[in-house]
Amino acid sequence: MNIQDCRAIITGGASGLGEATAKNIVKNGGKALILDLSEERFKRLQDELGEDVFFIKTDVAKEDEVKAAIEFGYGRLGKINTVVNCAGIGIAAKLLGRKGVHSLDAFSKVISINLIGTFNVIRLAAERMIQNDVNDDGERGIIINTASVAAFEGQIGQVAYSASKGGVVSMTLPIARELAAYGIRVMTIAPGLFHTPMFDSLPEEAKTSLGKMVPFPSRLGFPEEYAKLTESIITNPMLNGETIRLDGGIRMQSK
Repeated sequence: MNIQDCRAIITGGASGLGEATAKNIVKNGGKALILDLSEERFKRLQDELGEDVFFIKTDVAKEDEVKAAIEFGYGRLGKINTVVNCAGIGIAAKLLGRKGVHSLDAFSKVISINLIGTFNVIRLAAERMIQNDVNDDGERGIIINTASVAAFEGQIGQVAYSASKGGVVSMTLPIARELAAYGIRVMTIAPGLFHTPMFDSLPEEAKTSLGKMVPFPSRLGFPEEYAKLTESIITNPMLNGETIRLDGGIRMQSK
């Protein structure tokens, strides 16, 4: 698939990794629908990208909202052949913390958005994507999910986040195997430490210190580097059913 042919749904696309992905697709000739909760952030993005990017306020964990968003996407884009799932949240909480035992509600919320939300978008998008005509490579579409290195080396305090991202990694292969019959590829990216809105509240000293943990390059990753990998996945038909670490070689310590 050529990136200029992308008609993409990007969850969490109004900031961070999703925003960079939307910019890369649209600036290379494609079109994108952003599913996000922040319309204000999207307006700044639309000012830059123009009429080839659209928005619908969506909670990815809610079936009716995602169904409505996909129908809206078909109306605006004509078809959907690309999905990039970037919507997600993270919390820091120990199983047994100073303020008591880990909140079940907080754990459930992270699982709901990061894992169930990703699955919800995949299943509903795939239902429509199988109706696409195949391209010259026999493809009907590509789905790219976002996990994290925390799926493999979760730190103390990341139990909810690690569980959610581990689930994203684990469902990649079985979904890819199933959708292969329809010419739809499924991939997952597991980023390391990236400069996203989650890090905006940290002082520069803290960001520099975190960056030094990365073997090479010794810095936080840029969202544009995530977007470059999505482009490589989109354009390389042999990439399927795999999780790619994008982390500069980092292996997280226990805390």
